[in-house]
Amino acid sequence: VITGFTAGIAVSIFSSQIKDVLGLQMGAVPAEFFARWAAYARHIATTQPAAIALALLGLAVIVGLRRWKPNWPGFLIALLACTGLCLAFAMPAETVGSSFGSLPSSLPIFDFPTIPFERTFELLPSAFTIAFLAGVESLLSAVVADGMIGARHRSNGELVAQGLANVGSALFGGLPATGAIARTATNVRAGARSPIAGMLHALFLLLFMLLLAPLMHYVPLAALAAVLLVVAWNMSEYQHFRHTMSAPWGDRLVLLLTFFLTVFFDLTIAIEVGVVVAAFLFMFRMAEAVEVSSGVPLLDEDGNTSSNEADAEQRAQLPKGVEAFQVNGPLFFGAASRLDNLLDQFFSPPMVLILRMRLVPFIDASGVHALKTLTDRSQRRGIVLILSGLQPQPQRVITDMHLDERAGQLHFASNYDEAIELARSIVAQAGPA
Repeated sequence: VITGFTAGIAVSIFSSQIKDVLGLQMGAVPAEFFARWAAYARHIATTQPAAIALALLGLAVIVGLRRWKPNWPGFLIALLACTGLCLAFAMPAETVGSSFGSLPSSLPIFDFPTIPFERTFELLPSAFTIAFLAGVESLLSAVVADGMIGARHRSNGELVAQGLANVGSALFGGLPATGAIARTATNVRAGARSPIAGMLHALFLLLFMLLLAPLMHYVPLAALAAVLLVVAWNMSEYQHFRHTMSAPWGDRLVLLLTFFLTVFFDLTIAIEVGVVVAAFLFMFRMAEAVEVSSGVPLLDEDGNTSSNEADAEQRAQLPKGVEAFQVNGPLFFGAASRLDNLLDQFFSPPMVLILRMRLVPFIDASGVHALKTLTDRSQRRGIVLILSGLQPQPQRVITDMHLDERAGQLHFASNYDEAIELARSIVAQAGPA
């Protein structure tokens, strides 16, 4: 999901910068991918050689410094070089000032908003909705960043900090803001590794606004586009993307689905759909991995012997009329159906069926329901069911759902040896067939 998402953002960033790289004389760049490239094609005749030259210079400076002087701030030096060249030769290229006008050089005036009391309850539903959506978007951005840097964010701290920041912003006339996935991913690819990077980002923006706003007027957009092209290439993770394409079909499906949804639709939709599909794929694989079989070694893992002779000796201990099966894997809703046809495997039903559960780490309500159904079917056929080796979680869920109260139909044993002894006593009480 993360690989497809970041590669999709890289393509989106790349396509959004073509206007400034070529210096196309057009209005706002369309948000949709195909509409964007159609607009580029219509205005291709307005290409400015000066913009292309500045973009190439910026790329050359960034790539060259990264190779020979990797510790130097290549992005900043590229912006300074392109701005100096543009001013020195009066190059006809779009700049920040010519495209966006003068930038503000002071903070908005502090103003405590006054809200009539009678409108408070009217605004509360909208306020909660905005807060919820902002929290979800920010935590989604944090999860994406976690996946990119291998760290783990603190959700409570993120939400509290964002809430306080939005309250403070409102005192200066600001609108509610949230963490942005695209900017977060760009920041990570530029070297960010902790929340301090976001704080410094805000601090530098404040300093630029207060101290350097007049100078920002002269920065050519082609130079900024060159910086973003390098960021897009860094985000693409081309080698990782190509390597993942050799993975199993399910991984390729999640990768390509997330990638194309990011490029052609929306970042948030891509993440949500990608995570959901990946979750279903995981459940499918877990269900496929669950096995219910009889031809497996019957030794308990807590024993110290694992030889074939010991296993054969333990198999020989099975009394006549007793069968043993082992369940391997989590018994959840995706795999519970594996127990449905268990009794149909017998031409002549046994008197006792031992179901070994020592390799079942997890069970949910569907798994318990499958065990209940198996117990009922066993009773109708005159089969006594024994569950052996339950781990703590399955034992707790079975107890909570009162499956352990089905006396006479279902028995429990702590290990396989105990199950064998219990089965032998049940067969002995039943007498010869």
